[in-house]
Amino acid sequence: MTALPGRRASVEPPAGVPAGLPVPGRFAHLHPDDGACLMEAAALLATGRFTDSPAGTHPALAALARVVNDSVGDDTRHALWPLAADLADARPASRAYPPLLVGTVVDAARRARPASRRLARNGRACRRRAERLTGAPVSGRAVRIADLLWWRGPGRRRLEQALRVLCAAPEADRLLSRLLRQAVTQAREHTGVPAASREVHCNP
Repeated sequence: MTALPGRRASVEPPAGVPAGLPVPGRFAHLHPDDGACLMEAAALLATGRFTDSPAGTHPALAALARVVNDSVGDDTRHALWPLAADLADARPASRAYPPLLVGTVVDAARRARPASRRLARNGRACRRRAERLTGAPVSGRAVRIADLLWWRGPGRRRLEQALRVLCAAPEADRLLSRLLRQAVTQAREHTGVPAASREVHCNP
């Protein structure tokens, strides 16, 4: 996925974040001493494991969070750091959630590039899939395979295309920050837990 060029690494922890969390930084890290991306911080809060794909975060939301973390500047990344607490427990079970999330990102990209026919097609496709899957059964091997194939194919491709547009927008930091906050709120609503309702704590 695309990250904006020319951004320097973070060197100080954000105000109000416990000293136990690593320093915010771009991209993946081998060890917390080297810093952490937003999803690595979420994983530490959830399980104490150091990974950028924690089980408690929906893969589509984690993919969005990784791109936003890697694409914004230091000040914006620091401001987003408290979202790690909500990302640590944001995995809606509804099959409609992934296309809803991707559709939200596509809609944001369309506002930045309204003449794009591809974005318009992608948005319609996401809405149709979300409508079709609303209330659909979530269990079964065939269901899991179908959803995995959609996410690894057209779902991820549409997300990446939309994010490339947003990363190239004049106010990319503001747009990406607002988008991630909106996505976290949407995910928490789907899991039945309000966003921004918990303090940030590190596992012992």
